[in-house]
Amino acid sequence: MTVTNTPSSMIVRHWWAMVLRGVLAVLFGILVLIWPGLALASLIYLVGAYMFVDGIFAIAGSLTHREQYEHWWLALIEGIIGVIAGIIAFVYPGLTAITLLYVIAFWAILTGIFEIAAAIRLRQVIRDEWLLLISGVLSILFGLFALFFPGAGALTILGIIAGYAIVFGVVLIILGFRLRNWTPVSGETHAPTAV
Repeated sequence: MTVTNTPSSMIVRHWWAMVLRGVLAVLFGILVLIWPGLALASLIYLVGAYMFVDGIFAIAGSLTHREQYEHWWLALIEGIIGVIAGIIAFVYPGLTAITLLYVIAFWAILTGIFEIAAAIRLRQVIRDEWLLLISGVLSILFGLFALFFPGAGALTILGIIAGYAIVFGVVLIILGFRLRNWTPVSGETHAPTAV
């Protein structure tokens, strides 16, 4: 494959970053499942670390593609939200379980919105953008569930967080590997246009 500087070739060149984000999400979900009896403070630090690292990867990816991709700022905002949510978890480790759940819920909803927007923008540039759309929808559904059913119980909340992280991570891993084997969409010569 010839390497060019089109938006899609830049995304393809960094397919591994999406796979790494997915692997981190899956590992996070597995850790939560393995240790459901984690103390709340440990859980807050674990969630905070995940949101922070995921945000850093999203920011790095957006800045890498800013000259090639017209809507790079969507991933930047998603990353900033993740970093801020992670910092909140570290600065205020005394958060109650419900407060932590609300932070996670709002982070998931905002992340989902930006992933759906990115998938819509990328549909003219890459194949399988629907995987990013699915991860966005899953994020929003998880966030809404957490907001509307905050009293579901600590173990239920942990199970939902773990399940969401694993499914979200698997979808990102699949998308990343599909990007690795990417073939150009016919007529791809320009940046995606706004919807």
